[in-house]
Amino acid sequence: MLEIIKYIDRQWVEWLFLIISALLGWGYRRLAKRQAEESVKNKALHDGIQALLRDRIIGVYNHYQDKRFCPIYAKENVKRMYDAYHDLGGNDVATRLKDNLLSMPEEPEEREG
Repeated sequence: MLEIIKYIDRQWVEWLFLIISALLGWGYRRLAKRQAEESVKNKALHDGIQALLRDRIIGVYNHYQDKRFCPIYAKENVKRMYDAYHDLGGNDVATRLKDNLLSMPEEPEEREG
């Protein structure tokens, strides 16, 4: 029994470092796993929001294209949606649709007849 006490007395620092190292390694692996999972979720949210914004820009364009005018409040909304969409990396057909919407008259044309 005395030999065990002497061994512990001489080796406790090494054992302490071993335990601390093991705990740090375990904690790092857990944190890295959680970080990877969150990264996947963030990518999905990013892509989903980008797709929703693109869909709304297309929907607004189709709606006002049929009417042949786009009120100022709708233009402002499309600008804001497009800015967010563009900041998320979107930059395709929605750019052309946004530009077409912004160039439309803001009030319907008066028809003669």
